[in-house]
Amino acid sequence: MADLNILDFYKDTALVLMSLQRVFPRKMDLFVEDLIGPDQVDEFGLHTKRHEACFGAMLWLADEGFLRYGATIRQEGVDQAYLTAKGLIKLSTIINAPLTETPAQDLPSFEAQERLTMIEHMRRAVQSQSSEQITQVMRMFFTELDEHQGR
Repeated sequence: MADLNILDFYKDTALVLMSLQRVFPRKMDLFVEDLIGPDQVDEFGLHTKRHEACFGAMLWLADEGFLRYGATIRQEGVDQAYLTAKGLIKLSTIINAPLTETPAQDLPSFEAQERLTMIEHMRRAVQSQSSEQITQVMRMFFTELDEHQGR
């Protein structure tokens, strides 16, 4: 049985990376609420575990060098976030493995190649709402990282 926290982590990291890639090279404020929806704090003002996990995923991506940010905005999000070169290159990597259904159309070769980038696989996996596809794509994202760095 899959650990739900890991499935949520994969989806959260995909959503963060997709958000930053969409505005690259500009900086943006990233809010947990924009990624996973509104959160109800408890009587002590504490967020739910789900909210904390998404916020933690943002910080983890920064710790791993995929993004940078100016400051945290309490536990609501991060200020002035942007993709690093490492993050951009990783998202632009061509993945020929059948991770997601690639629409079969007669396309110019450049456009056909673009549909095989990691970011396009991520978009299709998230759009499918399939935990299996999201997990497969994000595992490839993190595994390919290790192979390219010789770890």
